[in-house]
Amino acid sequence: MSIAVAAIQFKPQASVDANLHCAENFLQQAAEAGCQLAVLPENFAYYGQADLLQAGRAESDEQGPVRQFLAEQAVRHDMWLVAGTVPVAGPSPRPSARCFLLSPKGEVVDHYDKIHLFDVDVTVDGHNRSYRESDDYSAGKRVTAVRTDLAILGLTVCYDLRFAELYRKLADAEAQIITVPAAFTAATGKDHWQVLLRARAIENQCFVIGANLVDREHKRRGLWGGSCIIDPWGKVLASMEDEVGAVIAEIDLGKIEQLRAEMPVAEHRRL
Repeated sequence: MSIAVAAIQFKPQASVDANLHCAENFLQQAAEAGCQLAVLPENFAYYGQADLLQAGRAESDEQGPVRQFLAEQAVRHDMWLVAGTVPVAGPSPRPSARCFLLSPKGEVVDHYDKIHLFDVDVTVDGHNRSYRESDDYSAGKRVTAVRTDLAILGLTVCYDLRFAELYRKLADAEAQIITVPAAFTAATGKDHWQVLLRARAIENQCFVIGANLVDREHKRRGLWGGSCIIDPWGKVLASMEDEVGAVIAEIDLGKIEQLRAEMPVAEHRRL
């Protein structure tokens, strides 16, 4: 019941092609380590691009450039791939931030559209920073847990991490591994990122994989990094600070059943 998993972390580049080159290199690293599942960061290809609606239109079918890249990578490495997020246009005026789950055959098994959009104001070193994700994206509605031959995967994205009720629903759907592709800010990540990942793992007695973009020193849009893999006890199995690469760990799914038998939190719920 042990599987090798990876969280991919890198710094956003100036072009989509450069971002895909980074992703390709680190997926290769994960594959060489024997990983069966890899998680890419949120918006790993189009971060910083001006026209996300145009990108979303390009990615609205299987022939989209990033979607083709993802399928090729999954097949090449014989690996399950949680594909961060990709803008995908639909009936709404703004694209969805869509997380695709691809099988080792390169097939999209399911997807999750980010539900909680990051519309906040934060202060860092006396400077105000405003984020309005809803200006660029439409919010999703569907909670997504997927039964695969590897594990039951729960899909979430970045700001979702602050909403424990979503993770409870995924636990109720028997999720064993919950993935968190992210572009978590440096302003909030220092104090909140790993704390929230560990809390969600502990509360729901499951593995949590956080894969974040990184660029801590960016003057306007710092990204925290800190990608890590957490076990159901809240222990950090593997992590990375502000470097780039693949965070890799071996996880034993049997620990979930053991812990839930010893501490049946779900059975003790009263509210």
